[in-house]
Amino acid sequence: MKRRVLIISTSAGTGHVRCAEALQKAFAADPRVEQVVHEDALKYTNKLFRDFYSTLYAKLVRNAPQFLGFMYRASDEPWKNEAVRLQFDRLNTRPLVKFIREFDPHITVCTHFMSAGIISHLIQKEELDTHLSIVVTDMDCHAMWLSRLFHRYFVAIDETKAHLEALGLPAERISVTGIPIDPVFSQPIDRAAARAALGLAPGKRTLLLSAGALGTGPTEIVVRKLMELRHDAQTIVICEKSDELRERITSLVGAGNPAFCVLGYSDRMHELMRMSDLFIGKPGGLTTSEALACGLPMAIVSPIPGQEERNSDHLLEEGAAVKCNELTTIAFKIDRLLKDPPRLERMAAAARALGRPAAAHEVVRTLLGDDLPPLVLDEEKRDAMTLAATGEPAASPG
Repeated sequence: MKRRVLIISTSAGTGHVRCAEALQKAFAADPRVEQVVHEDALKYTNKLFRDFYSTLYAKLVRNAPQFLGFMYRASDEPWKNEAVRLQFDRLNTRPLVKFIREFDPHITVCTHFMSAGIISHLIQKEELDTHLSIVVTDMDCHAMWLSRLFHRYFVAIDETKAHLEALGLPAERISVTGIPIDPVFSQPIDRAAARAALGLAPGKRTLLLSAGALGTGPTEIVVRKLMELRHDAQTIVICEKSDELRERITSLVGAGNPAFCVLGYSDRMHELMRMSDLFIGKPGGLTTSEALACGLPMAIVSPIPGQEERNSDHLLEEGAAVKCNELTTIAFKIDRLLKDPPRLERMAAAARALGRPAAAHEVVRTLLGDDLPPLVLDEEKRDAMTLAATGEPAASPG
């Protein structure tokens, strides 16, 4: 029987959507799939709710990242305020629920916890019969990703699986696939030709600086510091969709400066990563996974407190990145890497070892062959998970 597949993302940031798009491509390429649809859950909600999940998040990233970090840590406890959050979500997503019921998917994949909670509720109320899987889009799994009912989790690394097992989830319900990314990131390129096409020197060390999808990184400051490099290197600067930022950077480095290639939004990020020797920017879950798939080590700058700091920890521990804690030392740290080619190659090898370019296809293969029944986490199991998260022993029966 061919399957109808529904992939639900949430446009709070861009990573959840990019992950869903990668999965949609992978499902669409499988002949066992009758139809695959990707929907942004926020498309089916009111403006106030969309602003709460999406616009507010972007504003906090720009203006109050430390507050985001505080909220991340404060809410990272299984089931904390979960009932209130789920009720709030359900009250504001009735058009989404109507769409889901009408589409009636055999398989539902959620790349954000909000939609997972809604699907879980519908299955428990016997208003929907679907296989629910949850794809975590960062290296760590925050407590908000926990669902009262699910069939399977897909996570980025073994440590995250170990964490979920320690909380009490069965090992057979957790697949370590990496974070799904577009398959194009696995395709090799002619690096010299790709550099030459951008007007860059084919044989020169190449840095790739990204302003981030939300345009929140300290791009101008970083560019000023890169202009102080002692080593002969060239830098591709991605300004995303900000024409104003692109104009400022171009003015800063000088038009025609051979050491800098300043670009706006690009749908060729896989080629830009493949032609580069070092990525400079923020370690979002999807950006990190794309860089690793390209064997591209990272110089981490201004990670968002919370999930991006956690991603940083894993990259640093595995030797695939360095972190610039102070913007003043960016040139110093990158110069140290450039004068030590063996170290830079070790970092690239570590990145390649962590990369999972086939993650989307692994998810598809697993789900199309999966026959697990739903797992319901009742109140007793949820209480035990809360205790496990704190390291406290569970209460003895009686």
